[in-house]
Amino acid sequence: MSSSALLAPAAPLAPPVPQAEAAPRGWAALDDPSEWPSFGRPLPGQDGRWESYLAIEGMHCAACTLLVEEALLAVPGVESVAVNSAAQTARIVWSAERGRPSRWLAALRRVGYGATPAGDLLEAAPRLKAQRLMLWRWLVAGFCMMQAMMYAVPIYVAAPGEITPDIEALLRWGAWMMTVPVILFSCQPFFAGALRDLRHRRVGMDVPVALGILIAFLASTAATFDPAGPWGREVWYDSVTMFVFFLLSGRLLEQRLRGRTAGALNALMRQLPATIEREGADGGFERVPVRSLRVGDRIRILPGERIPADGRIEAGEGRIDEALLTGEAEPLARRVGDAVVAGSHNLAGLVTVRVERLGRDTRFAAIVSLMERASVDKPRLARLADRIAAPFLLAVLAAAVAAAAWWWDAGPAHALSIAVAVLIVTCPCALSLATPAASLAAAGALARRGVLVRELGALDAAAGVDTVVFDKTGTLTESTLTLGAVRTRDGLDAEAAVAAAAALAQASLHPLSRALVAAAPEAPGAVADVQERAGAGLQGRVLEGPLAGRTLKLGSAGFCDLLQPPAEGPQVHLADEQGWLASFEFDEALRRDAVEAVAELRRRGLDVQLLSGDRIPAVRRLAARAGIAHWHAGCTPEDKLAHLQALQRRGRRVFMVGDGLNDGPVLARADVSAAMGQGVPLAQSNSDFIVQSGRMADVGGLLALARRSRRIVRQNLLWAAAYNAACVPLAIAGFMPPWLAGLGMAASSLLVVGNAARLSRG
Repeated sequence: MSSSALLAPAAPLAPPVPQAEAAPRGWAALDDPSEWPSFGRPLPGQDGRWESYLAIEGMHCAACTLLVEEALLAVPGVESVAVNSAAQTARIVWSAERGRPSRWLAALRRVGYGATPAGDLLEAAPRLKAQRLMLWRWLVAGFCMMQAMMYAVPIYVAAPGEITPDIEALLRWGAWMMTVPVILFSCQPFFAGALRDLRHRRVGMDVPVALGILIAFLASTAATFDPAGPWGREVWYDSVTMFVFFLLSGRLLEQRLRGRTAGALNALMRQLPATIEREGADGGFERVPVRSLRVGDRIRILPGERIPADGRIEAGEGRIDEALLTGEAEPLARRVGDAVVAGSHNLAGLVTVRVERLGRDTRFAAIVSLMERASVDKPRLARLADRIAAPFLLAVLAAAVAAAAWWWDAGPAHALSIAVAVLIVTCPCALSLATPAASLAAAGALARRGVLVRELGALDAAAGVDTVVFDKTGTLTESTLTLGAVRTRDGLDAEAAVAAAAALAQASLHPLSRALVAAAPEAPGAVADVQERAGAGLQGRVLEGPLAGRTLKLGSAGFCDLLQPPAEGPQVHLADEQGWLASFEFDEALRRDAVEAVAELRRRGLDVQLLSGDRIPAVRRLAARAGIAHWHAGCTPEDKLAHLQALQRRGRRVFMVGDGLNDGPVLARADVSAAMGQGVPLAQSNSDFIVQSGRMADVGGLLALARRSRRIVRQNLLWAAAYNAACVPLAIAGFMPPWLAGLGMAASSLLVVGNAARLSRG
């Protein structure tokens, strides 16, 4: 069970449901309403309706999407289903009064698929087992392909009569033995997918693949066992094994890419503490598991702890870092009566909080839910691909059948060889490699620059963007604050004021204190009798420098007994017994190359915008420094998502660059997205690129390389289409036997890969 389930409130008792078929083993427990929060949540304001997430097992092509959706929609109680074929996940909206989760798996099993609750997907064991199995299938196919080719080459190159019949038969038997493991083990995904499609009267990519493999193998086997029989003497074991190896290479690559995001939500939920101090009936505090909390409990948050629930402070003061949730760059002072949210970090001070919301009802969980919903939205082109896949494959099968029928009078063996050649030559290997080969080469070039590509398909999307939207905190800015203007009392040197303030500040972990220490020209001097008041400031006696011997206060205007002077950014003040000594203004440190990077993006005709959850003055000031004309401040995660969707409705293609948990929904929903390298796991798990280098210039370099990649992809697609246009008529006319079709397919694929390799030079 995922940690999110431990934090969720108890689900309501569900009404009885009429008996159906027995639930599959392990799924009957999911009919217990207390388990539903582990993989879903109730829809707010809709009594009895839930949204739940499943990981679908066994999906291989676009046609699987429609089959899974139809199977789940046929289950009583299921109201809507959204399947993401790339992520192999499904979002299900269902009625607790009429449905039960165990029925979903039964329905999926009837159509040949498996599933696990989304929480169980976070467990790595099933995923790793599937990856190892696919790797073994690929290795077996590759080894057997080389051996089968070794046996086939002498027959191809030998002159007539050079090889005796018994040696030729021995070579064919050796190739047959090398092909049998490929058929029985490596081809299992293609055969299973084809059987599932045919059983449900659908045609997926596996159907022509499986037919071509089976026809070629069975005809070759007949020729091996009976060379004088009606199927002739020709065998195509080398073509079969080569064909399977190339197809499994693509499947293995696709599986590896999918597996990178597994566990991201689990890593996110681990940010919440497992235990917390709860007030007992006697007024004392004891440490208890977070899952035992109930609304109305009083909990004590120690300095350095994360807050496990939404609530309100009833005692104490603290400095709360909410940057991951709200985008606020500066930790906020929270006092009695102020609200706090789950997932935020108490940096200083001891606070007692009354719990108001837990688990799936928290602000923390709501942001995760937004991300989940955005990530399963199906783009228009994906829906179009679902519709055109079956007609295309039917045309391939029809062409093979028509070719076989046309040549049947010339002999069954010849007719079958032409049908196999048509199935092989029309297999879109070069077409399918056109995009991933270029994308992989570009991804390698980007990796050497410090940019990781998480979703290869996003490179094409990045080539077409016209709008770049930046988050502020941690994206355009560094994670630290810098000292800006320093104002001092007449007669006091600014450097001396900074040195005295840094001497006091070294006793605090507050971000402004750390910035002061970093700004000091020398190591901070000694102080004595230092006291810190959470959310207010520091007081102590300086022992060195021009202010030695004085008792100084460093902190807010109120703490220093001053009137609050006007300032756009965060500031602290220094005072002694006589009053004000100095004021220090701070600002976020703009990334060193941010100005140049924004200017370069604008020179390329891109509209650059800034979205931030920070306050208006801070956002306005930073946007002006970075050269960004369009900015929006005070944005909640919902506001950011709404703004992005509004841009997309106006036809904009948006590239979102963000950092932090509050960026998760927009990173998932954007046409293409990037997270800076220090971003939290959730932000990175929903972004297409991770800029590990932290250099803003790499964002522009990414877009430039993406445009080059798209040009290469178009060249590859043009070549692959020309190859098929030329070779299909040759295969139908009988001028391209299966071995030549397989060789041509391999040569076409190598040409595509070679062209794409030009991108690896960056």
